[in-house]
Amino acid sequence: MKLFSESLMFQLEQQLKMIHLQTENPIQSAEQAMKTSVAALEKLKTFFIKYKSLNKKEEIEFFRNIKPKFASKLIYYNEIYTIETNKPLGSHKTIAKHYNSELLKLKVFFKQNQEFYRYCRTANNCLDHKYFIREKYDLKLMMDSVYFQIDNRFATSHDYKMARILANDEIKIFLEEQLVKLGRKSIETQASSLLSQDLKWTGSKVDLIELIYALHSEGVFNNRATGLKEVTTFFETAFNIDLGQFNRVFLEIRNRKSERTKFLNTLKNKLIIRMDDADEN
Repeated sequence: MKLFSESLMFQLEQQLKMIHLQTENPIQSAEQAMKTSVAALEKLKTFFIKYKSLNKKEEIEFFRNIKPKFASKLIYYNEIYTIETNKPLGSHKTIAKHYNSELLKLKVFFKQNQEFYRYCRTANNCLDHKYFIREKYDLKLMMDSVYFQIDNRFATSHDYKMARILANDEIKIFLEEQLVKLGRKSIETQASSLLSQDLKWTGSKVDLIELIYALHSEGVFNNRATGLKEVTTFFETAFNIDLGQFNRVFLEIRNRKSERTKFLNTLKNKLIIRMDDADEN
């Protein structure tokens, strides 16, 4: 039993990896993954039903640890398919609201099944003979009605709930990852929008060149891996300004009789004044 299930799970996970590598669309990959998971679950069922020398310990092991791992794959991809096909069109905020509502559903499920969560995650086994033995059920133990609609040869009162818990853990990770991606996209969109607003440098070109040289000297761009020309070109593009022969301008800055870092000194003084004003308020 154990060797067969481990081999089958290995095959399933390899097939799922290939699906994700070959299909970028989450809806299409979820659909293919569901078909693959169903096929694996059917193979497991066929093997289990034909398995003759099954004792109670093996039965509990199968329905507590083995079958739920397979069933959780199907539940997971079915939920991802539903979440993605129901994803609304709209802004990042609208989509984030959709994902957060799905996270709320997971929290509701957790609250409704908190005792069973605790039972499973503390490795408790005192009720295994009721939870994970076929045709042994107690209506007082928070059963799912789905139990009465499926093949009792291949189900117990709580193996589906166990699979659901495993799936929910993965669904939570998926939703949180999507929210992080949306957050990044939102920041990128705001940055792009800021650049597209034609933000202009209204100070002198000499001051900007002094600032660029200071920033480049500090090595704040790409861990010192970016050249001065690339940094200057970036500022020219961002502020829609032509800095011309910036090397010659820097030579003039170096040859100043007094205050070689005039603009930087002004920046420092203005910032200190602003901090002092903020402290007083």
